[in-house]
Amino acid sequence: MYKAISLVVMLFVGSAALAQTARTSTADASQRDLRYTYGELRFVDFDDNGGDGFRVNGSWDLGNNWIIVGGLTSADFNNNVDTTVFEVGGGYVWRYTPDWDIVGTARFVRAEVDTPGGSSDDSGLALSGGVRGFLADKFEIRGSVNHINLDDSDTYLELAGDYYFTRQFAAGLSLEFAGDSDLISIGARYYFR
Repeated sequence: MYKAISLVVMLFVGSAALAQTARTSTADASQRDLRYTYGELRFVDFDDNGGDGFRVNGSWDLGNNWIIVGGLTSADFNNNVDTTVFEVGGGYVWRYTPDWDIVGTARFVRAEVDTPGGSSDDSGLALSGGVRGFLADKFEIRGSVNHINLDDSDTYLELAGDYYFTRQFAAGLSLEFAGDSDLISIGARYYFR
């Protein structure tokens, strides 16, 4: 638990320093617009367990810096194990600069696992804290520390980057480094507003 707390503190301190540097940027802020009403589709690959699948995520901006978030991940593994993870929750966005936000979310998580010997399910909570911002006019990066508490707890780091082809369409790569398994995903995000 102390490891997770120290990772979150380090991420926030680092993101504040990065955002402070970005605050002095001379780039045109009108080209950079961090928005939170979107849908996302990603292909995911679990490198340690021989599994792959897809993830559908979404977010809706409620105004006044509050957001609703949700997602569904479905994966198949080589040993005839299928998993489905459903998440729904909310969060808060602190707009540190026009180009950098600090984001925190809390989500209810339900996971189902189907094996040749039967199936099981579990419910729990997930917490995330991180930073999101622009390195260049069309290149966004994200980093977060995430903690999920299901049957076993796990804390993992996510690093991601997206390139904006248009104001509404972006695509990119995400890496998650966890205690149980690491994953890489590639996908696209469409902003509705």
